[in-house]
Amino acid sequence: MRRISGAGRVLAVAALLAAALAQAEGGKLRVVRASEGKGTGKDVVTGSLMPSRLLPLGFELGGRLSQSKVSRGDVVKAGQLLGALDSEIVDAQVAQAEAAVEAAEAGAALASDVASRNEKLKAEGGVSDVQFRQTDTQARAAKAQVLQARAGLAQARAGKKRHTLFAPFGGTLVDAPDQTGGMVGPGTPVYVLQQLDPLILKTTITEGMRAVVKPGLKVRVESVAGEATTDDAVVKAVINSADPQSRRIPVEIMVPNKDGRFVANTLARVTFPAGRSQALFVLPATALGSSGGEHVILVDEQGRSRRVAVTVVDRTQREVTVSAPEPLKDVVDYPPAALSDGTQVTQR
Repeated sequence: MRRISGAGRVLAVAALLAAALAQAEGGKLRVVRASEGKGTGKDVVTGSLMPSRLLPLGFELGGRLSQSKVSRGDVVKAGQLLGALDSEIVDAQVAQAEAAVEAAEAGAALASDVASRNEKLKAEGGVSDVQFRQTDTQARAAKAQVLQARAGLAQARAGKKRHTLFAPFGGTLVDAPDQTGGMVGPGTPVYVLQQLDPLILKTTITEGMRAVVKPGLKVRVESVAGEATTDDAVVKAVINSADPQSRRIPVEIMVPNKDGRFVANTLARVTFPAGRSQALFVLPATALGSSGGEHVILVDEQGRSRRVAVTVVDRTQREVTVSAPEPLKDVVDYPPAALSDGTQVTQR
């Protein structure tokens, strides 16, 4: 669910009040004049900085956590030991499986020796065919028991390996157990590992910018709340499927973060080269509609209303600067969400 800021709630309530007032005054609406703004040749959008990789880690088997080699906030390398379960029982199972292999191999060696002697005696007529086949079958069965014992040993050793947990990639542990000794269920996340260099900035662009924003394009990224900036961010992917609600196209940007200047799960601004040429207009913040995507309600010379999609370039408490595909002159202040195209607008 989309979270609405305090200012957004105020504007939404004001729009509802304006719509009610318009109905009370016989459908009259307030119309304001938009003024031309100055373009910068760039488009600025906001997005969320996300870890490039995030993985909750747990043990495949259940058991008692006996070791934890790392703490919350530690930076670990790929293959580094994170923790281990108590292995007393599985160690005994491995020892038992190893003994079973030795016993099976000894039995197979004895059965094979008997079968070899009987084969020579059979050639000399010392044993019958039945006796030879019996010893040969026993030798084959002994070899099968060796294979079965080795499979049991491999299974026991695999179970022992699953009592230890290693980092699959380098990153920062954002969660780890505070103490050992507790029981851990199979598959239950015990550690949470995030790769914070690079970060991935997820945002959206208009269809008009799609011709300019391509994978490999270098862009400028700056933190919204902090002072971190970089000019080395690179567009990683442009998803050629627009959001059905906003009609904007998802974009992913790789943001280098070796020194940790950026913080994951925060907001950042990205500056793109300007896309398709569009004029800029300044209008009151109350004239901007957001239902179904940011837009204004334009009133033409005949007094008819028409919805025009816009892109916010700059925003202050009282005014917004928007880019639009056509000139904006008279627009409805506090635009009602239910106002349809072609409606005759009476100004008040």
